[in-house]
Amino acid sequence: MHVLVLNAGSATLKFQVVRTDRARIADNTDEKLARGQMERIGGESVITLRGPDGALTRRTAPLRDMHAAVEWLVSWVTSAESGTGLTSRAELHAVGHRVVHGGERFSESVRVTPDVTRAIEDMIELAPLHNPHNLAGIHAAQRALGEGVPQVAVFDTAFHQTLAEHVYLYAIPYPLYRRHRVRRYGFHGTSHRSVAYRWRQLSGKAKADVRVITLHLGNGCSACAIVGGESVDTSMGFTPLEGLVMGTRSGDIDAAVLDYIAGKEGLSLPQVEALLNSQSGLLGVSGLTNDMRDLLAEAREHDDRRAKLAIDMFCYRARKYIGAYLAAMGGADAILFAGGIGENAPEIRARICDGLQWVGLTIDHAANDALQDGREGRCSTANSTLEAWVVPTDEELLIARDTCRAVDGT
Repeated sequence: MHVLVLNAGSATLKFQVVRTDRARIADNTDEKLARGQMERIGGESVITLRGPDGALTRRTAPLRDMHAAVEWLVSWVTSAESGTGLTSRAELHAVGHRVVHGGERFSESVRVTPDVTRAIEDMIELAPLHNPHNLAGIHAAQRALGEGVPQVAVFDTAFHQTLAEHVYLYAIPYPLYRRHRVRRYGFHGTSHRSVAYRWRQLSGKAKADVRVITLHLGNGCSACAIVGGESVDTSMGFTPLEGLVMGTRSGDIDAAVLDYIAGKEGLSLPQVEALLNSQSGLLGVSGLTNDMRDLLAEAREHDDRRAKLAIDMFCYRARKYIGAYLAAMGGADAILFAGGIGENAPEIRARICDGLQWVGLTIDHAANDALQDGREGRCSTANSTLEAWVVPTDEELLIARDTCRAVDGT
């Protein structure tokens, strides 16, 4: 089965084409035929493409909307130039879509039906920055490939539907949950699930025996406690704003600060919320950038005080969540680093783990420094009883596999 994986944003489209089926999933022999992304959709779009050989090409094309982007993509994927070996649209057998919010309704990936589409629309008020664009990707794929090609929705929130009631509820009047479903939903579920599954393969652990803490560290960041293959706690909450310090998001903050800032700065509550989402985190503290690579360079080369402060806050918050989850889980086997920062910043991994020797974790600095650019492996010493690993996330592969299972009914 050839699965087209789509992750549609406001003006972006990330994609991958994966050859998979039940046998390939079991043997871990799925093939990634192509991947890439389109940016600045709505004008002269910048397109980055990689074929089976991994060679990178870039080009531009005028793409007025998401439908035009998907049409262009399907034409390229089925052309000789792509190197995929696909020669017609009929060889794209299914499409898997990343959908951010599935609310309480969806605890697993599902085939898209009119009822599912309406449900995703109903969740727009919970994810106004994401679900509308995810829906646009679904509609564009349906137009490009026809109603007969199955579409599957894979929800970021679904993995966290295993949270216990005392974990997902906030200590606010209970009727607010009953009336408006105000609760912790969690996000990055596809990434956390992917990383935990891959670690099981690497470590040889049975699903029932797994106790790990996964850290998805990128521009968006979240932590997840996983026991027996299920999410038991996660740092993001009702929205992706809660939890760790992120690129432009504040993470945890006293709720009373919103009204205080609004009064002092003459801002509306929506403006304060926008400030916490897009002007805070690493960017807000440093006053320079939300890119961890640039902050590390500023700290090394110029001893910039606020760059160092932003890094310290980022690492401290992550370490604090690790400690909380170790207490909640009664210990863990490993801490797993993923995401752009988690996979490519050895210094940040080392700083997060510094001070965890008391729970049996010591970083092997040579091994840690070697784990970058997609490399996976253990970065703690051989005698560490709490291990640390770098496990690059592969959300697209998981989406492709879920799509295959949903279409096959397995």
